[in-house]
This record gives sequence, structure tokens and C-alpha cells, in this order.
Amino acid sequence: MKADARFSRRFLRVWFRNLLVYRRIWKINFLVPLFEPVFYLLAFGVGLGSMVGEVRYEGRALTYVQFIAPALMATAALWNSFFETTYASFVRMYYQKTFDAMLTTPLSLEEVVTAEIVWGATKAFIAASIMLAVVAAFGYAPSFQALWILPLSILGGLAFGAVGMAFTAFTKSIDMFNLPIFLFVTPMFLFSGTFFPVDALPAWASIAAAAMPLYHLTVLFRSACLGALDAGALWNASYLCLVTLIFFPLALRGMRRRLIK
Repeated sequence: MKADARFSRRFLRVWFRNLLVYRRIWKINFLVPLFEPVFYLLAFGVGLGSMVGEVRYEGRALTYVQFIAPALMATAALWNSFFETTYASFVRMYYQKTFDAMLTTPLSLEEVVTAEIVWGATKAFIAASIMLAVVAAFGYAPSFQALWILPLSILGGLAFGAVGMAFTAFTKSIDMFNLPIFLFVTPMFLFSGTFFPVDALPAWASIAAAAMPLYHLTVLFRSACLGALDAGALWNASYLCLVTLIFFPLALRGMRRRLIK
């Protein structure tokens, strides 16, 4: 295998390869982000929402469904990008030996890994787009600013995809992904302002929640749906960029150590 570090637009060929595979089963992949928000909105709107009542957020009084709907899109971006660069990438790397085959071509390791992360961001974009259409149809994304969710989903997808690929680089067996799911993804899913405002937590827990990437994507999505995106959103977007810049090199270094002999 090649040991030289190169990067070019050839990574798009790997991305396109993943797209071709996705197109073969697109109907199955399409159904989950289509019906998942419907089930959540009905459950939380008709069920839990009637018991919770209003939620105070950034000085606004929101129904519980208004509060949670943007978070559902943010978590969809998390699940799709993170799972794509962990379980799916591990299968391509370890079981199918797809990475080994690619590295016998002019493709470099950097191009293969970058394509995997970008493909994870693409999956996040697809899921968020479908869910946005459903959420908007229910009337929970009334502002034109909600369209910012589309590029922001790519930004979040790159961050979560880079983190997922970094875990993949150091994971010896597919069963070991239970650890990052339990220790990293689940706490973010529960405590990133998704189901309740973080100011309801103790001070130390609020600080910990604000350190989670999903918190910043949820804030961005919620602000977009409410038409409240302002200059403060630059901080949240910058934080997601920082996560990507930290974990992308870690993923490259780890995958190089694992695959280049």
C-alpha cells in the first residue's frame, strides 16, 4: 500500500461510489427520516406535549413540539453521519476490504478517509432535508431562515463524521462501538438541549452540555426554525468547525497507522 500523503479531487470518486450504493437502497433509507419525525411529533405533540405545556426558551414561550422539532433534525444529522463513519465505514474497511482495494489504486488514504467523512455529512444533509420538509409541513418551521438548516446540517455532519471516523480508526472490533455510543452519543442525545433547556440542569451540567457538539447544532437549528439566527450563531458554527478541525487530523493519523503497513 502507498505510504505517501496525497490529496486531490479524486476523493469525489469514492464519494460517488458510496452514492451509487446508496441509490440501490434509497427507498429504505428514505423511509426512516420521513416517518421518524411524524412519529415523534405525534407522540410528543399529542401525548407528552399536552402534559408539559409551554417551554421557556431564549425569552420565548414555545409549545413542547416547537421546542423539540428542530432538535429532532439535529439528532438525525448526528445519527446519520456518526453511524455512517463508524459501523458502515468499519464494515467497508474490515469485512469488505473496500479500503484495501481502493488503496491499490492511485487513491491515497487521505482521499478515502475524506470521502467517508464527506459522505457521512451527505447522509446528514439528506436526513435533515427530509425531516425539514415534514417539520415544515406540520407548521413548526415557519421562518425562511429554516432553509439555513440545509447547509448547517452539512457542517454538523462533517463534525460528527470526523469524530466517528476517529473512533473507527482505533476500534478493533465492531462490537466495541457500543462504548462511544454509550459514552459519547447517548449523553449528547439526552443532555444537549434536545428534550429540555440546558438551563434546567445544574450549573456544572449546563457547562458540560455546552461542550457537546450536538448542543451547538441544536441551537442553530432551533434558532433557524424560529427565525432568530443572529451574529451569536457564528459562535455555534465556529465550535462545530473546531470539532472538525480537531478530529479530522486524528482520524487521518489513526487510519494511516491502522492501514498503512
